[in-house]
Amino acid sequence: MDCRVCPVIGDPWLMMSGGGSGGGSGGVGGQMLGGAFSHESEHDLAAMVSDFLENESSCGADSRCSSDSDSGFCELAHLADKISYYKVLLDQHGIDMLSVVNSLILSINAMDLEFMRCGSCNTSCIRFSLVKLLRLSGYDAAVCTSRWQGTGKVPGGDHEYIDIINYNDSGNSDRLIIDIDFRSHFEIARAVPSYNRILNSLPVVYVGPLTKLKQFLQVMVEAAKSSLKQNSMPLPPWRSLAYLQSKWHSPYQRQIHPELDPVSDPFDCQRKLCNGHLNRLKSLIQFELETDRNHLKKPAGRVKVDRWRIRTP
Repeated sequence: MDCRVCPVIGDPWLMMSGGGSGGGSGGVGGQMLGGAFSHESEHDLAAMVSDFLENESSCGADSRCSSDSDSGFCELAHLADKISYYKVLLDQHGIDMLSVVNSLILSINAMDLEFMRCGSCNTSCIRFSLVKLLRLSGYDAAVCTSRWQGTGKVPGGDHEYIDIINYNDSGNSDRLIIDIDFRSHFEIARAVPSYNRILNSLPVVYVGPLTKLKQFLQVMVEAAKSSLKQNSMPLPPWRSLAYLQSKWHSPYQRQIHPELDPVSDPFDCQRKLCNGHLNRLKSLIQFELETDRNHLKKPAGRVKVDRWRIRTP
């Protein structure tokens, strides 16, 4: 069986971390790992990470880590095919909406972030800027903050993302999820090369329903297990399917405007971090648009996504 995986050139910013500094958390304690920023900052997750690293991680500095075995390579190649399949399964509305979101993110500039003083930098300023542009374009968009309590081996936490709600003629509603930092949720420690290729094949920005999101989560959890297994490492609790699903399936609050933080200096450290996040995000999107041009069907002519726009009498 041919198990080859076509190489994907990763963005240096994302690949610099090598999967993080052990444990593979995408952003524990509000830290940047691999250039991406996670909104998670809960104490119980930080404690669980520390406990996991001390008691369960077992890949020594002198052991041969981060290399594919033959069986692991084939397994990850199969999972890579699934990711490619799910990416092209977007319906026309999904394709159009992804194009709109990417275009709006690319239109955001540093001055836009200055009007979104959201306190500590966790890319909230970018999310609220994007929500503002989506609402000006006629979409019922908001920043959602989900929170959940820890249960058993799943630590509690919180997560921030964007949603768009559309009410149809029958009174029912559809909900579209937008996560601008999608890849960071799947960064792991000492990832084998095949896993990194799968990671970099994920959408930079996820746009789609919860059902499709779950498909990506299931594949990435299996891929993480395979990569970690090759290095005799267990799957961290914060990379389990139950924990990942909690980020988007837990109770949430919608917010249209940020809680303003009176920052006097527009060039303070937080603003520089926000600008850095924005520039890296835009760079990743531009790279993805160039490399995926032949894989995603592009809508002909002007993009229309009336299905998700707010209907007015």
